[in-house]
Amino acid sequence: MAGRTVKTEAVVLRSIRYGEADRILHLYSTARGRVNAIAKGARRPKSRFGGRLEPFFRLDLLLHEGRSELLTVTNVSTVDGYPRLRSSGPALSAGARACDAVLRLLDSAEPNPPAYNLLCRYLSMLDDPALPRAAGLETALSFRLKLALAAGFSPELSSCARCGESEHLAGFSGAAGGVVCASCQAGSFELSADAHRFMVEAVAKPLAEAPAGEERALHQVERAVGETLEHHAHVRLRSAA
Repeated sequence: MAGRTVKTEAVVLRSIRYGEADRILHLYSTARGRVNAIAKGARRPKSRFGGRLEPFFRLDLLLHEGRSELLTVTNVSTVDGYPRLRSSGPALSAGARACDAVLRLLDSAEPNPPAYNLLCRYLSMLDDPALPRAAGLETALSFRLKLALAAGFSPELSSCARCGESEHLAGFSGAAGGVVCASCQAGSFELSADAHRFMVEAVAKPLAEAPAGEERALHQVERAVGETLEHHAHVRLRSAA
């Protein structure tokens, strides 16, 4: 609807310099899901937006919806800037990969509260110096599994994705969308019991209680999530670490 004002909370996923003084923003919002917006004059020294239109900022926004595909930022206030996250290299990298995953996987204009809350929770954990594990691979993979669930692409983990057998699960098939039994494992790759356990626990437990896993198992988990999303969401994510 042209001329409409949209009020929403959002996280800045990506911020791109545009023209002489503007910024193009990729946002994930509570009201509209994925939103692309332009902040005119944002890079001028006396801009009313200040430095708040950078990645990871959680903002309250007023956006003007005109005839352009880009909404226009008219007002902004900070909900959380996650300042400690920005001072840690590992946390900064983990936050960037999380925002990139949301950007690639969730392209709908429909709100997705579980996905939004998950992203905000992860950024808050990365901002907390008392949670050093938050920037680790286990938490990053737990985040991806939960994000896949929120997006509707969670892999099948309880029984064979091809025949429904609940025992003798030996591999994982991205094309089938989950674990497969010994009889259906053609075209799959080996999924260890440790990797399978990690995936089940990561989906079930809160993000702050991400399970531990051996390096080999974690690489299998990353491959399983990646291949599932490639086959069913047609999305290829960056490396988790």
